[in-house]
Amino acid sequence: MKLSTRARYGTRVLLELALHWGKGPVLLKAIAQRQQIPLPYLQQLIGPLVKAGIIKTTRGARGGISLLKLPKEVRLSEVVQILEGSTTPVACVDNPELYPRSDTCVTHDIWAEVKKAMDKVLKSTTFEDLVERQKQKWNLKQLKDH
Repeated sequence: MKLSTRARYGTRVLLELALHWGKGPVLLKAIAQRQQIPLPYLQQLIGPLVKAGIIKTTRGARGGISLLKLPKEVRLSEVVQILEGSTTPVACVDNPELYPRSDTCVTHDIWAEVKKAMDKVLKSTTFEDLVERQKQKWNLKQLKDH
C-alpha cells in the first residue's frame, strides 16, 4: 500500500513541529524549506490538522504553527487518518458487508491482515518516537562525516 503525498508530507510537518517542541511557533516557510515541501502544498495540509486539534496557528511577527499536544501524545495513526483516511489496501476490508465474496475470499483475509499490521505500527508510533529516530539518524550521519 502506498500512502498519499498528503500523509507523507503531513507526517514530516508534524515531525518538524515535534523537533521544535517548546521553542514557539515555526514559520511555514522554514518548514517548507527544511522538509522540501512546496509551500502552497504545505498550506493545504494545515487546515485539517488545525481542525482536528493537532496543531495551532499563531499570527503576527512571531507567528507560525505549533503542536497543541506533547509529541508523545500524538500518534502517527492520527495524522494518517486525518490526511489520508482509512489505511485499508482494498475497500472490502472496511466494508465487507458490501462485498458478497468477503466470507469466502481468501485474499480478503490477507488484505485484512495487511491493514491490521499497518495500523498496529501507526498506532504504536508517536512523534516523540520519530524525534528520537531522527536524532539517531543525525548522530549516525555526523559519525560518518568525520
